Amino acid sequence: MENSNTVLFRKELAPDVYQIRVHAPLIASERRPGQFVIVQVDSDFGERVPLTIADADPAEGSITLVVQAVGKTTHRLADIPVGEGIANLLGPLGTPTHIERFGRVVCVGGGIGVAPLHPIAKAMKEAGNHVTTIIGARNQSLLIFVEEMSRISDEVIICTDDGSAGRKALVTHPLKELCETAPKPDCVVAIGPPVMMKFCAETTRPYGVHTIVSLNTIMVDGTGMCGGCRVTVGNETKFVCVDGPEFDGHKVDFDNMMQRLGAYRKHEASAHEQCHLDMEASRLEERRRADGK
Repeated sequence: MENSNTVLFRKELAPDVYQIRVHAPLIASERRPGQFVIVQVDSDFGERVPLTIADADPAEGSITLVVQAVGKTTHRLADIPVGEGIANLLGPLGTPTHIERFGRVVCVGGGIGVAPLHPIAKAMKEAGNHVTTIIGARNQSLLIFVEEMSRISDEVIICTDDGSAGRKALVTHPLKELCETAPKPDCVVAIGPPVMMKFCAETTRPYGVHTIVSLNTIMVDGTGMCGGCRVTVGNETKFVCVDGPEFDGHKVDFDNMMQRLGAYRKHEASAHEQCHLDMEASRLEERRRADGK
């Protein structure tokens, strides 16, 4: 029997993007689409990182996480080998996605946002909706979960900034086309970079299409006490960890949220660069040892 929090599977999906399957039977049995966990690599005073659950297998007792290595903690998490454990894993947290039979649902995923979109799109399909999925990335090498989304969607539209796969377009272009098609979507779910979600919401606003966005803000405790994840929604202060992570995209103050998200960007960039330097130094040391044998 596996110990809880043991890494069962690890795979690099794209540069600096990793899929990790973790043994967490209690979370796997309780989690619902849209919920997340908080991961702590160090048992004492390590950083706490919120990650949306991309999939779960209650029979295996596992959950799937997708990690983008952008700082020291996420690099360390992505490097945990199969068979070793994560110090602390808390969840499921957050308010689950409201799933019902809307009719026509469009799921829009940008970058690694496609991973947390996966269980939502799956649940929407199982509820009897016609699901169209739009997946966007800067280029073909950064596309993830295309096969997984294709299995649960009625239609998949691929967009890349450089045209290396699918359409050379932003995800808002096919979204606008769908909004102008009769019948228009009954619901749109958008997950990805904040600026992408902002413009998805602005695209659907003139058509009156209900639009859900999933926010990934700075978060510490995940229980609403620290206030780090606060956002303005409909001129009210909300806490992403307990009131979200999903909100009406037409009511979110994205500009304020993006300003708050940028508070530690320089620190993240520095940590990201240092991690790459450390890894390169480690590779060089391994080569020296191999040559010395």
